[in-house]
Amino acid sequence: MENSEQLIVCGGCNAKIGPGDLGDLLADLPKVTSDKLLVGFENTDDAAVIKISDDQVLIQTLDFFPTMVTDPYLFGKIAAANALSDIYAMGGTVLSALNIVAFPEEKDFHILKEILRGGAEKVQEAGGILAGGHSIHDHSVKYGLSVTGTARPEEVLMNNAGQVGDHLILTKPLGVGVITTGYSVGEISQEAFEEATGYMQTLNKYAMDIARKYPVNSCTDVTGFGLLGHLHEMIHGEFSAVIESKNLPYFKEAYTGAKEFILTAGGQRNRNYLSDFVSFEVDDFGIEELLFDPQTSGGLLISIAEDEAEELVKELIEAGIPAKDFGQIIEKTTNEIIVK
Repeated sequence: MENSEQLIVCGGCNAKIGPGDLGDLLADLPKVTSDKLLVGFENTDDAAVIKISDDQVLIQTLDFFPTMVTDPYLFGKIAAANALSDIYAMGGTVLSALNIVAFPEEKDFHILKEILRGGAEKVQEAGGILAGGHSIHDHSVKYGLSVTGTARPEEVLMNNAGQVGDHLILTKPLGVGVITTGYSVGEISQEAFEEATGYMQTLNKYAMDIARKYPVNSCTDVTGFGLLGHLHEMIHGEFSAVIESKNLPYFKEAYTGAKEFILTAGGQRNRNYLSDFVSFEVDDFGIEELLFDPQTSGGLLISIAEDEAEELVKELIEAGIPAKDFGQIIEKTTNEIIVK
């Protein structure tokens, strides 16, 4: 690919501050009180939701990170898809976006042009308006978007509104952190890398276009905290959840790589924070790592009543989205998340 060797693999959502540290940082911030703020940072949700009228809310989010692939055009598409995803995870429609750029002064600006081209194409695909942005010089390349979306108040999906009996559905395979890390050191095949990056640049718009036709109870997107981290937020100490490992969607080479100890720093931060909340009844290190693996532009994690789950998965699969029903929310037990 053009300029394929000119970016350093160092980030993606693997670069996120770990969930434990982030919680500590936010805990002491002053609480925001406003009848217009429907969802703020206290909720640990995917985006802020601000009421602007009785029948419309704004959804605001911001996401950026260092490069996780060497091709700048591909990086731009993935970073933009990742940022746009928060709007879809909240049940919204993308309205506008602003670029966020950090770029070394000595680097070839053609690389930045390619990053911005990739990002602009994804905003356009989302039906949004790319309205500007902000750029600074920095020692490493970083890119992302600030995104504004809209929704009706009753359309907003929270990340912590699951109910006992709900089935858990994931719309993209797990393991992109292992794939991109392993590929950068020659331990993962080109075919697996292209499969993973294909999903990473796919907008969650298409999954949400289908999901919003169903009575979804809760939704989030799976990113830097891994599936277990985002599921932990979804059940928020009020319930427990059972994961059937045989039903998880994941990349085969990611599973093989994890068993061969291709690990990520973000995955280990997630493991350190989440271990006390998870009971593994299956003896499979590869599955463990995939569940902790930080996802960049991962799929939607959907919580929906049992009698709606099968039809939703069927429609998603018919649309070419490899959704899997992999678990269920249950009454609270001693173990918050049980992996079978």
